[in-house]
Amino acid sequence: MSASLATVSYIGATILFILSLGGLSNPETSRRGNVLGMIGMALAVIATVFGPQVTWAGVPWIVIAMAVGGSVGLYAARTVQMTQMPELVALMHSLVGLAACLVGFASYIDTAHTFVGAEKTIHDVEIYIGILIGAVTFSGSLIAFGKLSAKIGGKPLLLPGRHLLNLAGLLVVIWVCKGFLNAESVGGGFFALIIMTLIALAFGVHMVMAIGGADMPVVVSMLNSYSGWAAAATGFMLNNDLLIVTGALVGSSGAILSYIMCRAMNRNFISVIAGGFGTGGGTVAAPADGQPAGEVIPVSATETAELLKESKSVIIVPGYGMAVAQAQHTVYEITKHLREKGVTVRFGIHPVAGRMPGHMNVLLAEAKVPYDIVMEMDEINDDFPETDVAMVIGANDIVNPAAQEDPNSPIAGMPVLEVWKAKTSIVMKRSMASGYAGVDNPLFYKENNRMLFGDAKKMLDEVLTALKA
Repeated sequence: MSASLATVSYIGATILFILSLGGLSNPETSRRGNVLGMIGMALAVIATVFGPQVTWAGVPWIVIAMAVGGSVGLYAARTVQMTQMPELVALMHSLVGLAACLVGFASYIDTAHTFVGAEKTIHDVEIYIGILIGAVTFSGSLIAFGKLSAKIGGKPLLLPGRHLLNLAGLLVVIWVCKGFLNAESVGGGFFALIIMTLIALAFGVHMVMAIGGADMPVVVSMLNSYSGWAAAATGFMLNNDLLIVTGALVGSSGAILSYIMCRAMNRNFISVIAGGFGTGGGTVAAPADGQPAGEVIPVSATETAELLKESKSVIIVPGYGMAVAQAQHTVYEITKHLREKGVTVRFGIHPVAGRMPGHMNVLLAEAKVPYDIVMEMDEINDDFPETDVAMVIGANDIVNPAAQEDPNSPIAGMPVLEVWKAKTSIVMKRSMASGYAGVDNPLFYKENNRMLFGDAKKMLDEVLTALKA
């Protein structure tokens, strides 16, 4: 394939990637966007493999590598449960970071004597920055994977003087960069790269360990942005325009999404990176005075079904508990039954519900819930006062009235779904344990709230049976 044909193919792939991002911005067009992205990637891979920069001797090795990687990806896609998608995404980000590191080291060794003067300095800076971003992305994503999969506790690790440690690490990285650029031998430069890589790996671990469980959706989005910039840096190293463009697209879109999610939590990006918000979750948050926060009113599945039958308007608020219980299909059956009986049923989705951006939307789409009844928080929050039943399935922090009522709460000011304004709210939980942020929820003790305890899937099956009886 000639260089001009490869360039045209890259331009076509870039257009397809942009159209893919546009399609993924809406649930109704997301499938088409995904297909466009796949076509674009296939075109980019073919243009690269058969382009002028790859010799025929290297093609078999590339094909073998693609077969291995494709097999792993296909296996993961078929076996990973929807509840494991957040940690899978984090793991994929780590691989992008690792690739950037490996390409950086290989590029330095391969081109050590190719460039001279200012051209060599620019190329070495590209390598240094690429490895730096890649190493931070790699280690940070692995820690995020551990937290999301509960292999590492969600409680933030706040070391004394952690900001000074980060600043000291940055200064050392800059100092090492000077030594790297002035290295007189390949070995000296390689040693400087190793030192910087170790510091970057440690920074990635420290950065994500300091972030609490409640901020993990933002972290996933942030690491997505980092992986994009790592890919762009790799493009500069390899002089590949397509990698630069696509990396910039991923990096910028991830940064914008992180900003949107920070706004949804009433937090700024710097405070998320600084960490400290959220605990390990799963514990009962005790009030400061040691006294019970109030009395809860339990409800049975049969009583829940009766409340739903008598309703004219129902809003369902899903959370991570629904994902864990794999209850989305039963939720769809309940929704379908109620709508057939003339009940208006809609879903309220908080921007940070679940463990990654769009987690609840993906689960509901998998269960064939119609897109037009899945509403964002800003679209549906004003409708709760006219709603007969607000049903919360495994959500906690995103429906916590303390965000509005308690200025001393850790989540004070965070926009939440105002389910307590409905005539009746029903919260489905296994126990009275706090949410991922480790904050007690006054919603449980309100007079118009009912608690349906138990596994979400089992309880919803009983509700569905009672509805059909």
